Amino acid sequence: MRVLNFYSSNYHSQLVCRRKICTIRLGDKTNKYSEGDIVWVTVGKRFSQKKRIFTAAIDRVLVKPIAQLTADDLQGENPDIASIDDLLVFLRSIYDKALSTSDIVTVVYFSEIIE
Repeated sequence: MRVLNFYSSNYHSQLVCRRKICTIRLGDKTNKYSEGDIVWVTVGKRFSQKKRIFTAAIDRVLVKPIAQLTADDLQGENPDIASIDDLLVFLRSIYDKALSTSDIVTVVYFSEIIE
């Protein structure tokens, strides 16, 4: 079983409320996630315990430059992100590196599997 893990505790409430429907990851992650994959959606810091929130299906995987992200991509990542500039600030804080609108990201859309 693959895992779609979120490090930030800020995501916990968004995931529990099902407000978060996608994740934007730096780089091309198509070797890691594919449409149709079943994953555990978890929250937890790297190298520590994780909490499983739900099981999900990967609905869509898109690779594109940050500049080409849509409003749906931004809102799916975080409803509080309103612009590419907001996203760049957010991603810089997560990855702790300088990023530009030409950097490639993978947008992974997912939906909960109700058992």
